[in-house]
Amino acid sequence: MLFKTTDEHEALRKKVRAFAEEKIKPIAFDLDQNNQFPDDIVKEMGEMGLMGIPFPKEYGGQGLDVISYAIVVEELSRVDGGVGVICSAHTSLGTWPIFAFGTEEQKKKYLVPLAKGEKIGAFGLTEENAGSDAGGTETTAVLEGDHYILNGKKIFITNAPKADTYVVMAVTTPGIGTHGISAFIVEKDFEGFSFSDHYDKLGIRSSSTAELHFDNVKVPKENLLGKEGQGFKIAMATLDGGRIGIASQALGIGQGAYESALAYAKEREQFGMPIAHLQRNTFKLADMATYLRGARLMIYSAAELKENHERYSAEAAMAKQVASDLAMRITTEAIQLYGGSGFIKGVDVERFFRDAKITQIYEGTNEIMRVVVGANTVGRAPKMKVAGSRKKDGPIAGVRKGEIYKGDPKEAVKKLVAALKKDGYDFTVGIDPNTPIADAQRVVVAGRGIGERENMKYIEDLAYQAGAAISSSRPVAETLKYIPLERYIGMSGQTFKGNLYIGVGVSGAGQHLKGMKDASTIVAINNNANAPIFNNADYGIVGDFKEVLPLLIAELDNGEEKKPAPPMKKIKRSKPRKMAPKEDIYVDLGSGYEYDPEVGDPSQGIEPGTPFDKLPDSWVSPVSGEAKEEFVKVEFPEDRR
Repeated sequence: MLFKTTDEHEALRKKVRAFAEEKIKPIAFDLDQNNQFPDDIVKEMGEMGLMGIPFPKEYGGQGLDVISYAIVVEELSRVDGGVGVICSAHTSLGTWPIFAFGTEEQKKKYLVPLAKGEKIGAFGLTEENAGSDAGGTETTAVLEGDHYILNGKKIFITNAPKADTYVVMAVTTPGIGTHGISAFIVEKDFEGFSFSDHYDKLGIRSSSTAELHFDNVKVPKENLLGKEGQGFKIAMATLDGGRIGIASQALGIGQGAYESALAYAKEREQFGMPIAHLQRNTFKLADMATYLRGARLMIYSAAELKENHERYSAEAAMAKQVASDLAMRITTEAIQLYGGSGFIKGVDVERFFRDAKITQIYEGTNEIMRVVVGANTVGRAPKMKVAGSRKKDGPIAGVRKGEIYKGDPKEAVKKLVAALKKDGYDFTVGIDPNTPIADAQRVVVAGRGIGERENMKYIEDLAYQAGAAISSSRPVAETLKYIPLERYIGMSGQTFKGNLYIGVGVSGAGQHLKGMKDASTIVAINNNANAPIFNNADYGIVGDFKEVLPLLIAELDNGEEKKPAPPMKKIKRSKPRKMAPKEDIYVDLGSGYEYDPEVGDPSQGIEPGTPFDKLPDSWVSPVSGEAKEEFVKVEFPEDRR
């Protein structure tokens, strides 16, 4: 067996390398510095056929093999890792699942323009509570007539918001773990589908990454990919192939860093000779070349297995783990060879170093890669029987009162202010709106949803009447620059541990919630009833802030100048009222076992919150083994309802 690529492979490599050197390399520094997506480059890649390499010609692709695809990603990444992952995420994640699991109608409608590079694809799996553990997916899809209604949020989505077509995972049957996840094809222009600002990342900055927000998004029933409940299987199969792409990206980054360091070491002289000939440096370069060859063979082997429809999950995980670890090692050594010069912006090895890190994280962390390889070597661990129920993670800000007001904004404002006064808030006192966040008793926080800068006047007026300091979410300070950076609240910003937090137009991203979760009282004002912040709030008003805030400002205004607030006295968080059971409870008369939806049945993988009618048909009583049909509903007296 001759381990060598074909002449056709190398001709493709030559073509892509020439394109990367001529078109991408001259602008790579600017793309990185400006956090800029290369629209024109991506369009040209599509015209060259690079966005549809492994797909059949009948669907607009190039009809080439998976090794050819790996070579394309490798060569693009050799110059710019961000451009490489644009191609990789589009091909492996956004397009391949439609090719592999789509109906003929779905392929004609979506696969053809994606494979031709006329449209860009992306993949939506990751969430705040569903990273390495994809079974924690919380985005929901409810079938209503001819449409599924999607609600939720995805984070860290490569190619968003530039992509036109998204393959999105959502829960269609709650409470049965991964078996309740389904896959959907979602178009960018569907009503209620929106995006966060493009992340400001450490590396791969020419690649666009953002959040996906679903607010009652109507997805046609025919856009279900595969069958209901197959989403997790589709996601895992997609990620297996995606790991070949990320391994190729890491390989390309490492190759670029190696070539740059080698050229510099041959040119730079110390002690009367090029530093490449100093034995320690010769060994560094020799190790780099060795690592690259080993990683390349692993990647091409996994690609060949996939091409020939052999099992390749473990091999793809091995290749991704090895290639990404080596990319970090090679780029680190490349900077060392450059010395101080390698630490300066504009030197490509500095950019390669930053780009390499993400390859150890996305498409499954390298820790998860070891789990995958381990499952294919020692086998999966046996299922453990759990005594009692598995604790389900609650809202980031803890269990709150959750009193959300909808409908007439005047009535909602009156209820909110009455509730706050009952909780002990005195609105005749005030503080300097520029009080440091850590010292403030109360804050009014502007979120991205407030829109134009002129709307900050609402925030300023509300802060005065509420006796609060002014703050914001991270995008408002960092991207919009409405307030100084040192005033935004979040895990990466300031922490608010005072009494009253009022968020206006704040969606409730995890990193923001972690910065204000210790507030005594959380108030949310947002026109999106599905915004995550409402799940973390004591009180909330669903409505247009331009209509709500003038009413709230007037309701808090007592017609007098605010008195200086006394030293802060921490208000104790009030507990939510106990509620009657929301779901019916069913009992097995033979054994007396009650199925309680709030507890579920951890012994059979049924999560808390699963209604009885959503239990799989295979479920039986954990006590007697009786089937669902043998259970009867418990009737409660009216006073318990």
